Amino acid sequence: MERRRSVECLLMVCLVLGVIVEDCRADATSFKQCYGICFITCVLTSANTTFGCAAECLKDCILTPPPIHTLMDTHNFCKLGCATSLCTHFSTKHDPAAEKVEGCVNSCSETCIKG
Repeated sequence: MERRRSVECLLMVCLVLGVIVEDCRADATSFKQCYGICFITCVLTSANTTFGCAAECLKDCILTPPPIHTLMDTHNFCKLGCATSLCTHFSTKHDPAAEKVEGCVNSCSETCIKG
């Protein structure tokens, strides 16, 4: 009975975290908030490595689904490629380093606008 209660509590925590992450992606929140919440959730609830979580969260927080395909898609894919190459090493299991990652992603955004 106690084991079942523990499983129920764990599922409830996962559900709440899922709602928070989805709200983060749906609202116009900052990249830093989205990435920080996503990374911590990923590290705590999945078997992914820190690199895997960083890459997944970069994708989720950069490529928010647009209502229609635009030229911004090209910019966002450029930014995602740059960020995956240059920004994933800042995060650790103990610190998502969301501020550093945000600065790195912003730098990628500027690079992609120029190129």
